[in-house]
Amino acid sequence: MKMTTFILAAAASLGALSVPTFAAQPGATALYRERTVILDAVLEDPTDLWVSPADLTRINDFVLKPEGACLDDLCVPIRQDEDSAIFVHRESQAWVNVTELADRLEQAWVADPETRVWSFGLVPPARTTFFQDALAPDFSLPDREGNLVRLSDFRGKKVMLLTWASW
Repeated sequence: MKMTTFILAAAASLGALSVPTFAAQPGATALYRERTVILDAVLEDPTDLWVSPADLTRINDFVLKPEGACLDDLCVPIRQDEDSAIFVHRESQAWVNVTELADRLEQAWVADPETRVWSFGLVPPARTTFFQDALAPDFSLPDREGNLVRLSDFRGKKVMLLTWASW
């Protein structure tokens, strides 16, 4: 079950499902990677997070350009001359649907509409750079003596990683 379906079902079961009024509403929080972005104004919608283009960049580094929402070489086409599921104009202000963008990128997200908190996982196309660059993300673990060892300590050397799980 897609997360958006879950949110819709939850909202419908609470009787909160309605057509968005698209009135600017104060307060929401977006979580992405290690950042917490406090949003001053969003559009009222029980199932989606609508933010200004500037806030979109603050949340996930995507920049709204004429061709769409872009992150480096990755661009998601967005028509900005008409309202759609991902972009609207209200009272001369542009709004971008961050959750719709996440769905189009197959990015995981979860929301708590009651507390107005939205959390987004990593953007899948951005994760593929690890494979294309043949670089593993840096991490650290304690060795047998309890000393913290980082993968980056072995840069330029051949490393064999062994993992095991009992499950």
